[in-house]
Amino acid sequence: MASRLLAKSKQLPAAQILLRPELTVPVRSYAKEPASPAPPALKGDEMLKSIFLEVKNKFETAIGIFRKEKITIDPDDPAAVSQYAKVVKTVRDKANLFSESQRIKYTIETKTRDIPDARTYLLTLKEIRLKRGLPDERGAEAMMLDALEKVEKEIKRPLMRNDKKGMALLMAEFDKINQKLGIRRDDLPKYEEQLELKIAKAQLEELKKDAVEAMDTQKKREEFKDEEMPHVKSLDVRNFI
Repeated sequence: MASRLLAKSKQLPAAQILLRPELTVPVRSYAKEPASPAPPALKGDEMLKSIFLEVKNKFETAIGIFRKEKITIDPDDPAAVSQYAKVVKTVRDKANLFSESQRIKYTIETKTRDIPDARTYLLTLKEIRLKRGLPDERGAEAMMLDALEKVEKEIKRPLMRNDKKGMALLMAEFDKINQKLGIRRDDLPKYEEQLELKIAKAQLEELKKDAVEAMDTQKKREEFKDEEMPHVKSLDVRNFI
């Protein structure tokens, strides 16, 4: 039944991996010295070939895993969400893909590599957060800027990121912010896990929505009008990849 309703539809994306959930990380991790220079870039056909092969290999690896793993499309079932999160993590590990937090970290490092001063750095972080649709519900950004104001008044000059003594003062202020917000560096794995579960739930919700829309579209066709729509939870995604 399900296969008849969905077989001719291409509206069921089985491997969505790019969403924008809330991310919680210690503010201390946002302020560090510029990252080391990026490796030399490839040129011309060599670069295009390298990119194509890398994307092709990652895609084939991901699809291969999704074809083997049972996924229950039930975003309201914690067990289904947890299982889906595990499958996505397996895909990410085997295909060497970034997690959401790694993706954000990479963006921060590449966008801020050449920024010399702390203020421009923090403002760039805000720009990155807004572009990725990440909320700042705890007001950490304002606290970080207030901490910078305090340090710059104390040292009587703009704080540069290569100023080790000044940055140490800022780090101490950030530690106070983390303590106030109840964020500990040792809890980062827990925050990462919570983030992955949020992503998994959101992706299952999208899969459920797309599956229902696909079945509704097929059911309007004459050949399916007398067939009962199956429950989304009964669908086996492996049949549609």
